[in-house]
Amino acid sequence: MDIKKKLENYLKIHLEEDYSRKKKNRFPFFFSTAKMADHSFEDACFEMASAEVNISNYLEQHLEKDTFQNKLFSYIDQKKLKDSDVYRKVHIDRRLFSKIRSNQDYHPSKETVLLLGIALELNEEEMEDLLESASYSLPKNTIFDLIIRFCLQEHIYHLDKINEFLYDYQCKTLGELS
Repeated sequence: MDIKKKLENYLKIHLEEDYSRKKKNRFPFFFSTAKMADHSFEDACFEMASAEVNISNYLEQHLEKDTFQNKLFSYIDQKKLKDSDVYRKVHIDRRLFSKIRSNQDYHPSKETVLLLGIALELNEEEMEDLLESASYSLPKNTIFDLIIRFCLQEHIYHLDKINEFLYDYQCKTLGELS
């Protein structure tokens, strides 16, 4: 089966599955004010104070210590690549890459993260890990994200080929986004 036909079938299957799942999970959301009337002002203040403590504890226990930069440069080291190999492969500006390397607080766009993952030839799980470290995801409900996911599954890392698929489905190409 030719790769474009395979992509077409992949999109059809995954978009229909997502639509079916959403349809089954719909339910109305009701907010009851009756319960609010049972609480006094003091009770509400106490609950808010304990919620703040709970939030602080939760954040301390669950805040991810591994930053996007740490994950990115860990993947680069694992694959034994030079920085220049990575940013040149997907046409990322050297100054942008330098900013990513030197500024721990720099938050890249989703498209930049995708380009870096493609340059590193990450598999689907690794790409999701890298995206998550930058507070992004690769959902299964948009054609753009499904095409990226398909390319990862099929080990298609050539930017021109990925952009051809994106263009065929009227999505922005990755070169436009960076």
